Amino acid sequence: MPATPARTIKTATDGKIVIGVGDLAVSNEPSTHLITYALGSCIGVTIYDPVAKVGGMLHFMLPSSKTNEEKAKNQPAMFANTGVPLLFKGTYDLGAKKERLVVCAAGGAEVLADDGHFKVGSRNRTILRKLFWKNDILVIGEDTGGSISRTLKLCMADGTVSVSTKGKEQVLWPT
Repeated sequence: MPATPARTIKTATDGKIVIGVGDLAVSNEPSTHLITYALGSCIGVTIYDPVAKVGGMLHFMLPSSKTNEEKAKNQPAMFANTGVPLLFKGTYDLGAKKERLVVCAAGGAEVLADDGHFKVGSRNRTILRKLFWKNDILVIGEDTGGSISRTLKLCMADGTVSVSTKGKEQVLWPT
């Protein structure tokens, strides 16, 4: 696995860091906004420590790295089982504490016309719940399932997490 929790992601001049499919980013810069687009069957996970003002976002595509171990070596954030631990480790390295983390998730829809054979969104939601349950992590806010694509944002200044769907924005945290 790579030594860093994410590939190099540059901050735009407007303070936005865009997290692509199979990527993650962590930050302790208050002027930064983390954002990911097109969360269909993929899931976006945000974590934020309101005391340390540290947070991160992951956009994973598939549940298990076992489906393509070579790909997982080069892009571990593509898979839930390898990306989620990297996300948490990245924030811990910046001073976050597990017991203070606010965790939110969005995506996991069934948007592909596969007649329900693959159910990638459902499988992604299931593995995320299993990972969190095994590690005693509580999801504070979520917008998952259904059949629509979403955009997920995390504001590093105050930890606000919002999700946009069809032009309407909803705040997941704080509630």
